[in-house]
Amino acid sequence: MATIDHPPHSPDGHEAYLAHHFTDMEQQNDASLLGMWLFLVTEVMFFGGALTAYVVYRARNFEAFGLASHHLDIVWGTVNTCVLLCSSLSMAMAVDAAHRRHRTGAYRFLGLTALLGIVFLVIKAFEYWHKYEQHHMPLFGLPFHFGGADTPLHIQNGAQLFFGLYFGLTGLHALHMIIGLGFIGLLMFKVNRGRYVEGDYMPIECFGLYWHFVDIVWIYLFPFLYLISRFE
Repeated sequence: MATIDHPPHSPDGHEAYLAHHFTDMEQQNDASLLGMWLFLVTEVMFFGGALTAYVVYRARNFEAFGLASHHLDIVWGTVNTCVLLCSSLSMAMAVDAAHRRHRTGAYRFLGLTALLGIVFLVIKAFEYWHKYEQHHMPLFGLPFHFGGADTPLHIQNGAQLFFGLYFGLTGLHALHMIIGLGFIGLLMFKVNRGRYVEGDYMPIECFGLYWHFVDIVWIYLFPFLYLISRFE
């Protein structure tokens, strides 16, 4: 177990990781948290607008959206939900380890978070491939087929809209996860070199807020896409 009892200091007596435009670490940490929360507010507006569009189109194509949602794999959706919830726990443990200046713990829990994120993306990739095989991927000019020859046109068009929104919403969520995995890799590299466990834990804590937000977005996407129409 690698621990550091005291943070390094610069020659003038200030912590080496204190930026020159802040008077103390408390002010710097407050500014970092405020910046992250403001960023998350913009993300809430972004995903909130996208989900609002889904709700509006679903109200206008109620029957088609209900039929189309039955073609999503609820088992894999549930498994992915559990995976993300576990990744939120491991991210919280990484933040706690950084607070306690536990270098090994922070590194390992960040790695576990990354592993769970990769598992989520692999499962989602298999879901995408299954939709491609079923011709339920209305992207890039690919052929789209839903139902049989006797399926009404408004059902086919509504189902195409549903899957377009499904790939748009889950694709944006997956993009945020991929970006998050890149940041986890950077954090792990820095932690391995002794950074962020010497009292300068705020970068890990701020990233933890981002990761929890991405998980919360999925908590909304899962029932909206997989559950609501299925059990009505």
